[in-house]
Amino acid sequence: MRSPAVIGAIAPSSRRLSEAVTAPIPEKGEPVVVELGPGTGPFTAVIQERLGGRGHHLAIEINKPMAERLAARFPRVDVVSADASDLPALLAERGLGQADVVVSGLPWAAFGVELQNRLMSAVTRSMIPSGAFTTFAYVHALALPPAGRFRRLLTQRFEEVVPSRTVWRNLPPAFVYNARRPRG
Repeated sequence: MRSPAVIGAIAPSSRRLSEAVTAPIPEKGEPVVVELGPGTGPFTAVIQERLGGRGHHLAIEINKPMAERLAARFPRVDVVSADASDLPALLAERGLGQADVVVSGLPWAAFGVELQNRLMSAVTRSMIPSGAFTTFAYVHALALPPAGRFRRLLTQRFEEVVPSRTVWRNLPPAFVYNARRPRG
């Protein structure tokens, strides 16, 4: 309540929403999975289950105390306290190249146009050409101008954007944006 632009959720995401957001993680290989805004870790837990010790999971959390708690809870995750707009540099520092999947828990609709654009540029520059990006939005906020602006941004930056069905078992109900193939 005190920091709606930094922490956009009133409750941690449900297991159902976490599974829907992390669905694009490949079942085989050594994928590079980036998680933006992991917060308390509901998506982190499911990403780790899906990876099963494979690949590289980089979680970027701007809130340092949250990042420290997340790192202690998930020792196999490469947790960094940083700004998500630094994603290209963070991948390069680790010699990871580009991400196969970017999972976002960031409160996109709470961000202004400049921040949305800066973050989305970092995301699309950091993805492989066939990469997948997922994030979620709350159903009740769909009619708000920032939410519409974010939907337009997604369709400008990705070749394919498909919203999921509503995940009613989440507080509040939400849906997932599944975006693929970042545009150059």
